Amino acid sequence: MSGLAEILLQEIEKNGSIQSLEFSERQGLNHQNIVGAIKSLGSLGSIIKFEEVQNTRWVLTEEGNSFLQNGSHEARVFYAVPKEGIAQSQLMANVPNAKVGFSKAMSAGWIKVDKSQEGGPRVLRQVENIDDSVKECLDKISRLGINAVTDSQTNDYKKRKLIAQVKETSYIVTKGENFTTTVSKAQIDLTPEMISSGSWKTTEFKPYNFKALGVPATRGHLHPLLKVREQFRQIFLEMGFTEMPTNNYVESSFWNFDALFQPQQHPARDAHDTFFLLEPATASAFPMEYLERVKDTHTNGGYGSQGYKYDWKVEEAEKNILRTHTTAVSARMLYKLAQEKEFKPIKYFSIDRVFRNENLDATHLAEFQQIEGLVADRGLSLGDLMGTINQFFSKLGITKLRFKPAYNPYTEPSMEIFSYHEGLKKWVEVGNSGVFRPEMLLPMGFPNDVSVIAWGLSLERPTMIKYKVDNIRDLVGPKVNLKMVYDNPLCRLEK
Repeated sequence: MSGLAEILLQEIEKNGSIQSLEFSERQGLNHQNIVGAIKSLGSLGSIIKFEEVQNTRWVLTEEGNSFLQNGSHEARVFYAVPKEGIAQSQLMANVPNAKVGFSKAMSAGWIKVDKSQEGGPRVLRQVENIDDSVKECLDKISRLGINAVTDSQTNDYKKRKLIAQVKETSYIVTKGENFTTTVSKAQIDLTPEMISSGSWKTTEFKPYNFKALGVPATRGHLHPLLKVREQFRQIFLEMGFTEMPTNNYVESSFWNFDALFQPQQHPARDAHDTFFLLEPATASAFPMEYLERVKDTHTNGGYGSQGYKYDWKVEEAEKNILRTHTTAVSARMLYKLAQEKEFKPIKYFSIDRVFRNENLDATHLAEFQQIEGLVADRGLSLGDLMGTINQFFSKLGITKLRFKPAYNPYTEPSMEIFSYHEGLKKWVEVGNSGVFRPEMLLPMGFPNDVSVIAWGLSLERPTMIKYKVDNIRDLVGPKVNLKMVYDNPLCRLEK
């Protein structure tokens, strides 16, 4: 127990009670330290009782305290005037707050101004000595309180902002039921030494508060992209889709381009659009019969198509890249499905990272996440694609959709998806879609009446809209504000 607490207890034992503010002034101690000791004693049980009291009192302001040290403004002006007088301009320049002091000294009749002499007005004393009553009254207030001066003086000092009223909280402390002047601090922990010595039997322990909240556990924080990703994932699962494995960021050009009936001279296969690997530079494990069918379709056509009529090279198909879209995963899964003895309709989706050699700006990254959904079944039409897309986007809270014809190497027909943005008051592109071409599906081994419809969009754009992020580099990259990641709420897509 601290010495201050012991002094408090002894004072209460002697007088029966104390008033904390009066006690601190009498002892010359800081009142906040007294309050701390009172509350510390109060936490030990019923040793003391204390009652909070709200008081108001008048104290000197900073300017009022300067009067105690240096005198009032008017007195300082008077003492700055020598017996022979002084030029008014010199007096006003030399004395702090001279304007106020000069006016008050003139009103009190302590000084006068002589304008008859050359060189400008001179200030002269009118009395030999003065009593600085303002300083004397402020001294009384500081020692004895506001009642030591008259009401008119109080009002005058209030107007001059020499005194101010402050609120103070003090405590009246009395004896409690278990009052004692010798208090030992209750122990918090049971130590091995207490057990070995047996002192725990007589030691007083502080009661455990089983309702107290524990120290917050250290935990991770979900990035906004992951929160929105999970919401999209739940929508796909609600619609009966199965998630595709997407853990192969490195893909061969064969699965990324050739299997999708994308020609080898297509601009997307250039180094300025695609990241090519140096090590390993090529892949070799391909289903060779399927590869030959893909080669023949590109070169000579088939399945109602004339192909591209060029010399297809396996060296181009073997080149390893960072996948440019998750449709490469869709191609692998569809090929695996086509090898089944009996075709079964499926609904697949994927959400994962893709890579493109883009120039970075406020809306583009070199790596981003793509959301893709596809349905394989017999007799699917463009109407099925539009209906599925409408159902998907309605679960996102997007109901105003438009479709625009577009071109994709591996879908025909192809459509860009537009939604009306209520905030921007215009139609904005939100995704792409289409029906996979027969030149892509039939070489895999699908029956002629099987169709595959698919659509895709990025994950970053809806996340930026949801979390009101203008620059994509504030969402992904080394300049991301981690506090944004910690503080952002869970994603709730409007349904």
